[in-house]
Amino acid sequence: MTNPHSQILTVAQMRAAEQALIDAGTGVDALMQRAGRGAAEWVYRLAWPKPVTVLCGPGNNGGDGYVIAEALRAKGLPVTVVEAMQPATAAAQNARALYAGGTAMAGELPYGAVLVDCLFGSGLTRPLAPETLDLLRRLANSHHHRVAIDLPSGVESDSGRPLNEGLPDYVLTLALGAWKFAHWTMPASSAMGARHLVPIGVGEMPEAALLLGRPKLAAPAADAYKYTRGLLAVVAGAMPGAALLASEAAMRGGTGYVKLAAHTVPAGAPPELVVQPDALTDTRLSALLIGPGLGRGDWAREKLAEAIRLPVPRVIDADGLLLMKPDMLASRSAPLVVTPHEGELARLADAFDVHASGKAGIARKLARRVGMVVVAKGPDTFVAAPDGRLAVACPASSWLSTAGTGDVLAGIVASRLATGADGFDAACEGVWLHGEAGRLAGPALTPSSLIAQIPVALAACL
Repeated sequence: MTNPHSQILTVAQMRAAEQALIDAGTGVDALMQRAGRGAAEWVYRLAWPKPVTVLCGPGNNGGDGYVIAEALRAKGLPVTVVEAMQPATAAAQNARALYAGGTAMAGELPYGAVLVDCLFGSGLTRPLAPETLDLLRRLANSHHHRVAIDLPSGVESDSGRPLNEGLPDYVLTLALGAWKFAHWTMPASSAMGARHLVPIGVGEMPEAALLLGRPKLAAPAADAYKYTRGLLAVVAGAMPGAALLASEAAMRGGTGYVKLAAHTVPAGAPPELVVQPDALTDTRLSALLIGPGLGRGDWAREKLAEAIRLPVPRVIDADGLLLMKPDMLASRSAPLVVTPHEGELARLADAFDVHASGKAGIARKLARRVGMVVVAKGPDTFVAAPDGRLAVACPASSWLSTAGTGDVLAGIVASRLATGADGFDAACEGVWLHGEAGRLAGPALTPSSLIAQIPVALAACL
């Protein structure tokens, strides 16, 4: 069973989850108390003993704010509620009635250490009104720290799209009940600071996306040898350095044997890497990788078509994605994983006539349409499976934004595929290992320093 705390829900799914709790006997007021008091514990840790301002809107997110304010007041913190608008729902009105502290109207701007934004939550679909946005900005500017409850006001939950320009940033965002897509989707996620989940009892929801966590891997069996751990072929092309990076990453990703399909040994190749021109003809192949540094000429196109015809799981990246066309996949009989960045994803969507909104939506629809696993990589990364599963990665180090790190990712994913993992699991494992290796490598990393940390990242999964 899925861990409900790793679910990422759309607005519609979250409403259904809350309704399920209500139908089971937990009232709206009780859910609001549960969410608000849970959030207040996080705010208290950040604020004590400094004053807190809670900005409340008219809906249930504003109701959460009144609960938070009362919980903080009861703990001895100086609290002021700014009522942007009067509460408009019954639950928010009840929470307002239970708050025994001080209030200020929108024209009275208190100064404090911490601003708690409970203006609007995950259901917002239109921009903030100019006077509301101005109030939010002025309060944000007059407080040293800002905390968003559920989502920062002015952000669209399902897309992560800011509905207004110039929204504040936050040091902490507290997701109520379940993660939302905006928590992990650019550009909104970059302004949320630390993120924590406040559980309210939400159960497992069908077809929910999942937040990608640390995989559980195993050491090779006691009687393992190189072929039982998997043989991976990596195809070299016009720029063999990219394939070499992918090969070195794959050698550290868990597979037992890596062959580089090349006619000459690239400069700098490690002695343990086998370079063999006819590596793709080896009948013991467990998986193959093609695309990094492949080139885009006739030879590259023919080599890609050959690789796709082989009855082994494969990863296609980089130049291979630019050459791949629907007719090439007609004879495909084995699993396929693709690892596009945003430009390559757009190109694939055009080539396969896929129309959807947002990076996650395109990845999910492309995976279903073509029957392949899609790793839509970048500052936010989504892994989509043909059966509809979707995993969303936690943000990786921004130092990974350098040439060659994508080749390393492709090599790790291909290595996991060669060990026998299915395409979706291999992709999720590879994305996590790549992100963790990036964290371990630190600032100003290079592909080589990233590769050196893969075994350390893998060890954390054993």
